[in-house]
Amino acid sequence: MFRNSMPRYEVLSEDAMTVLDGGWRRLLTEIGVEFMSDRALDLFRQAGQRVEENTVFLDPDFVLEQVAKAPREFDVAARNPANSVHIGGDMMTFGAVYGPPFVRQGDVRRDATMEDYRNFTKLAQSFSVLDSAGGVICEPNDTPLDSRHLDMTYALQTLTDKIYMGNVVSGVNARDTIEMSSILFGGRDVIEQTPVSISLINCNSPLRWDDRMLEAQFEYSAANQAVVLTPFLLMGAMSPVTIPAALVQQMAEALSGIALSQLIRPGSPVIFGSFLSNIDMQSGSPCFGTPESAIGLLCTGQIARRFGLPFRSGGGLTSSQVADAQAGYEALMTLLPTFLAGVNWVMHSAGWLEGGLVAGYEKFIVDIELLQMMRVEFTPLEITEESLAFGAHQEVGHGGHFLGAEHTMERFRSCFYRPLLSSSENYERWMRGGGADANARATKIYQSTLDSYEQPPLDNAIREELAEFVVRRRTELGD
Repeated sequence: MFRNSMPRYEVLSEDAMTVLDGGWRRLLTEIGVEFMSDRALDLFRQAGQRVEENTVFLDPDFVLEQVAKAPREFDVAARNPANSVHIGGDMMTFGAVYGPPFVRQGDVRRDATMEDYRNFTKLAQSFSVLDSAGGVICEPNDTPLDSRHLDMTYALQTLTDKIYMGNVVSGVNARDTIEMSSILFGGRDVIEQTPVSISLINCNSPLRWDDRMLEAQFEYSAANQAVVLTPFLLMGAMSPVTIPAALVQQMAEALSGIALSQLIRPGSPVIFGSFLSNIDMQSGSPCFGTPESAIGLLCTGQIARRFGLPFRSGGGLTSSQVADAQAGYEALMTLLPTFLAGVNWVMHSAGWLEGGLVAGYEKFIVDIELLQMMRVEFTPLEITEESLAFGAHQEVGHGGHFLGAEHTMERFRSCFYRPLLSSSENYERWMRGGGADANARATKIYQSTLDSYEQPPLDNAIREELAEFVVRRRTELGD
């Protein structure tokens, strides 16, 4: 968890905000939003909103009344209290990549497995710059579809002692996650007092919330677990091509989902989600790390703050197929505005490749380096009389050097960021060491990190109860 106390980079004028405000209001009242759930429709109908078939036409003032019930900031508890986090305000919290069905190790691209899932979980536990392994770090294709969520949740709960994300494939999976969380933390009443998970509820843009996501949302919000209501917008495909139109659609979708969470349980924790980029208008392929996505990210931060909500966006996104120069500069194109906007919950912070289809081992290490560097860059500079080092000038004098000065000797171990991955060796020394490029160095780092991984302690009785739950539920689910 990182406190970003630097000024926010705001790009929207008051006039622009007024135009956007009128836009989302018009979408909700004239076009409406589809909710593919009878329970959701009944709640809106009971709240006095106009419902026609599956479309809800929302009164903007009603929506704002519901949004005002959501907490501006909230805590999420980890089983190791030292790893608990605070969501909102100046705090930034980071999780690993989410959702890829494939992995890449060096030159090999293949289906992800449960072993990969556990490996990425261990890597996330090993680097303090990450606050969470996330949720679906990769999709373990070698495990049964109906029960793999049990194995993934068990791995998150036992291989890490950090916060984790809940499974959202169905209401059944969400209930299983909540039950396992209750076992881990000592009861349903405990997790309802302070949430222990964050779950991603994606909108099927444009303007539709699907039944499976809504089923999961009902379970998590009813249990007072945090949900991220996220429009999934690729401009030109799931929204119009202009950034302002995408922003308006994003506001309408996110706010309607947040309103539903407050109808389910007033005061339940929510996060204003944003996943906004564009497509290649020649090929139709999704693009990431683009200037347009960076602008949208900065705008979203300003919008979420206007509504008084914590928000999710950003990460180390790229369209590149491998962890090459493109992957590095596109990831930075997304990560830098993530910090400038002060995003509160950052998914996809490490390991994202190929538009999110691939979790990359080497890219994971590249992103850890970027995250660590960004945290240093966004730590306010402390200026004191001591930091001016007048005494060092007195010691060195004119035309000398400061390498051996007392001021330098006292501080050389910690005065500058020490890279995890980058090399600054001269050419000859670099060649004597094997001439390894960043990818080769990243391979060694992730391998050595896995070799030295130590599982965090967990009470054996709790571990056994979780394992028994997984076995029992797997049988009940037919796997």
